[in-house]
Amino acid sequence: MTTQAAARADQRTRSGWSSGWVPFALIALVLIPAIFGSLRLIELTGGPQLMPADPRFSSSPLPVVVHIVSAVGYAILGAFQFSTALRRRRPGWHRAAGRVLLVLGMAVALSALWMTLIYPRQPSTGVLAYLFRLAFGSGMAASILLGFTAIRRRDIARHRAWMTRAYALALGAGTQVFTKGIGPALFGTSEVTTDLSLGAGWVINLAVAEYVIRRPARRTAKHAGKASAKVGS
Repeated sequence: MTTQAAARADQRTRSGWSSGWVPFALIALVLIPAIFGSLRLIELTGGPQLMPADPRFSSSPLPVVVHIVSAVGYAILGAFQFSTALRRRRPGWHRAAGRVLLVLGMAVALSALWMTLIYPRQPSTGVLAYLFRLAFGSGMAASILLGFTAIRRRDIARHRAWMTRAYALALGAGTQVFTKGIGPALFGTSEVTTDLSLGAGWVINLAVAEYVIRRPARRTAKHAGKASAKVGS
């Protein structure tokens, strides 16, 4: 009875972070980039100019349109994949949404790489930002493919881990809203500072993702140890 109670308590603890408020917090993180992206999308589809002009986008709008549409959809729909309660009550919805997210996520990653390779370098950014975008865009695509491969093998733990990493990378723009403000405020305005501030957004998100991925295993081991001690006594 003691072992079962510990297991149930651990399960509740593990699912606490991924239910209730967390999907909405994730959506809130990307709200500002989503608004700016939507305004740019309105402009590129023939609407009024609501954002500062960017000749890179107006001369070749397709990759940025694909990126904005897929990124907003991926961020919003993907947030609800982290709801444990929703996964348990509607497993069919979780699987169906996962298939849509597979397509959207690959569109986000590949369009990001597409823009990095064909667009002139963004003003005030340097080689580091270019390399960061190539590395983290490729990392997101690889994470999605590894997550898909894992679920095909019925390896749910690895599937969740890789999809969590992919989603964390996709939310880099949300964290960069803060790092791009904090970096120049602390270290001054320069090309290197801008590049490192961009990279920090992805690194912070990956660090949080790794913490979330590894936390259940640590807590399971901790509760298992306590349960064994109680049984032994």
